[in-house]
Amino acid sequence: MDQKTPNPPAHEVAYRRLREMVLDGELEPGQAVTIQGLVALLQSGMTPVREAIRRLIAEGGLEFQGNRRVSVPVLDRPRIEELAFARLALEPWLAGQAAVRIRPAEIATLERIDDALNAAIARGDVRAYLRRNYEFHARLYAASGATVLTGLVDALWLRMGPSLRVVCGRFGTSNLPDMHESALAALRAGDAAATEAAIHADISQGFAQIRLSLAAG
Repeated sequence: MDQKTPNPPAHEVAYRRLREMVLDGELEPGQAVTIQGLVALLQSGMTPVREAIRRLIAEGGLEFQGNRRVSVPVLDRPRIEELAFARLALEPWLAGQAAVRIRPAEIATLERIDDALNAAIARGDVRAYLRRNYEFHARLYAASGATVLTGLVDALWLRMGPSLRVVCGRFGTSNLPDMHESALAALRAGDAAATEAAIHADISQGFAQIRLSLAAG
């Protein structure tokens, strides 16, 4: 849900790439993150990597553990329930606001993203599924025009990326929740209440999968 800028400086490039790695679950929950390791992985300098880590800690995507140790957050049951409460409180409302403001071209973009998401599910591509799922929700909420709340929601998604990757790894992509078709139909009809209901159901089903994963683990 962040705005892209052309020709970004090195620290912004490092931040965006590291942020994508967290969102897409390329870093596992509990995994240690070091400046030296990321310098090699991101092919960046130490100063841009250090700044990227600092920003991700501030946003909740990484955690400072003390003794200069930084790691990917591990979501326990209380944190999961806190995130579920926040997302269910904010995201359906944003979707409803988007339904009354969204333009046909924006709906068409969402349809293309959802087609790519469905293709990722069909071929079992977890990373592509996570990327397209985030992109669908981000584009939808951006259409609401509520920039303060979309920023808050983006931070919630950032905290969940690694754990969602674990869930997908355990259950595969065949049974992943997807209420996007219902949301798209509601958007085409300009039905805010139905759009809210579809997104609420989508999020609820996703957290049900996460709870199953916690119980199995």
